[in-house]
Amino acid sequence: MADINVKIRKIEEGFTNQNFLIRNWQPSDRTPVTHLICSVLSEYHLNFEPDAADRDVVDVENYYLTTGGEFWVIQQDSQLVGTSGYYPVMRGQKAVEIRKMYLLPHVRGLGLGKYLLQQLEQAIAARGFGQIWVETASVLTTAVKLYEKCGYQPASGVETARCDRVYVKQLTNYS
Repeated sequence: MADINVKIRKIEEGFTNQNFLIRNWQPSDRTPVTHLICSVLSEYHLNFEPDAADRDVVDVENYYLTTGGEFWVIQQDSQLVGTSGYYPVMRGQKAVEIRKMYLLPHVRGLGLGKYLLQQLEQAIAARGFGQIWVETASVLTTAVKLYEKCGYQPASGVETARCDRVYVKQLTNYS
């Protein structure tokens, strides 16, 4: 993915403009990404699990980069404010799972999550995948609403211990 310069306009509160950069993960991002994800999880009383649910964060190269996936970081004024990624899974034909889509509190509510999800879907479709899976926890109510609003359908087969919801979406609109 080429870096994307994004201007998002927050319609409420005086049309404030925010500049974001979505770029590919680099090895120097490992520690800041880990801290960001730990911070967001702790907001919701969820634990960071480096030997289980979050082992992909400490080994981005093997989970994402060498498998045909991608891992992105989102910056605002050179500060890391979000993450997202996907990698192939054996859940369906040409399937991927979106993982680690997290934003810090001060950039939520700007439309960045929806934009990021749309960019992920486009990148996934461009790589020839046709099905997206995502697992989440009910306590992440904004994420649940976003996935449902964007056409993700409830499914079964949660594989991550801290998650209690799984969704799937067919990418027929991107063919």
